Amino acid sequence: MITANMIVKSLLIKNGLVADCNGETRADVLIDNGLIAQVGRITEPPGGEFEVIDARGNAVMPAFVDLHCHLRDPGLTRKEDVASGCRAAAAGGYTTLVAMANTAPPCATLAAAGDVMRRGAELGLCDISQCVCFTENFDGRTLNHLDRLFAEDPGGQVGFVSDDGCGVASGAVFYEGLNKCADAGRTLLIHAEDREFSGVDAAAAEDLETLRDVYLIEKILAEKPAARAHFCHVSTRKSAEAIIAARRRGARITFEVTPHHIALNDGVKYRVNPPLRPESDRRFLIDCAKGGFAGAIATDHAPHTPADKAGGAPGMVGLETAFPVCYSVLVLENGLTLSALSNLMSRGPARIMGVNKGEIAPGFIGDIVIADINTRHAVDSARFYSKGRNTPFEGGEYRGAVLCTVKGGQIVYRSEGFN
Repeated sequence: MITANMIVKSLLIKNGLVADCNGETRADVLIDNGLIAQVGRITEPPGGEFEVIDARGNAVMPAFVDLHCHLRDPGLTRKEDVASGCRAAAAGGYTTLVAMANTAPPCATLAAAGDVMRRGAELGLCDISQCVCFTENFDGRTLNHLDRLFAEDPGGQVGFVSDDGCGVASGAVFYEGLNKCADAGRTLLIHAEDREFSGVDAAAAEDLETLRDVYLIEKILAEKPAARAHFCHVSTRKSAEAIIAARRRGARITFEVTPHHIALNDGVKYRVNPPLRPESDRRFLIDCAKGGFAGAIATDHAPHTPADKAGGAPGMVGLETAFPVCYSVLVLENGLTLSALSNLMSRGPARIMGVNKGEIAPGFIGDIVIADINTRHAVDSARFYSKGRNTPFEGGEYRGAVLCTVKGGQIVYRSEGFN
């Protein structure tokens, strides 16, 4: 059940296994005026209007932060729109989204980005940070729109720039644009793909452009240490190794991995971009998650209509399956702690965004998810809130069902039967 009007002054969550990047403990959580006010054993209820949620021993975690999703709005709303995407996010435990710019037309202006963020705020289910495209209309060449945007938006309402879905073929354009982003204090989200190689060797397509981009980023960082760059959906060992090596040299570069690249290898015939990789790459990405090298897990939520997917459109929905898949694969199968998973899905991406979210501690925004990590549930896409049903996880059984999502002390989602 999705709700956006159950506003209470205070919310007390009792009897939960509280888990965030700092560890795990049995505790209660009090949210007051949108912020976490107290964590511990709370025997006396707060004064004034409040609601109590009994977590029943389930996991109580910071709500998830997604650095990478496709809301398809405007222009592609047959696949998804702001409202359906936000409902899917809330049902999946997400209260913060970074939306990609490959809409129709591509999001290239402050007005276009502001419209999406405004509509998300009015809905009240999650906070949206809307990207603008790196090159104008994804043409791979033109950067003039960035000058206009940064002049109109000196405060950084639009914090992210990306040509996700298209690698930037020209190294000179990439270098010039990243310099512009660095000067304006914006983060570049990089889709590394040399499309000359995409149809020949998809792994080489990712690796070659990653190596080029890492080199150019380090060159810029030598002069502009505040520059920020983040690699999207890294899927090969060589690309991850190149980024990790640069980080060890002191480069301010982060990268994300996706639930599907962690959970599936190329034995599963399902089209995504970048493609599912061999088992050796999958295992290395898991090691990156376990070793703390990856900065975030991001969904790359990419809804399509059945006709578009049948026609070869790459991508899968991910907001409503991300936590169960990651909990089952990383924690149950590979020994990651729940605390470390929380860091990857909440605090890590929140740090990259620069938002006061991702920890259950006084002073942090009261965005919380309650999840059942003990019972196995089958994925049923017919029950998704997303318009998209395109998932390779259909029918699979996973632990980690989201029971309740709270945004700023406001209950925005409850599963059936959880009161």
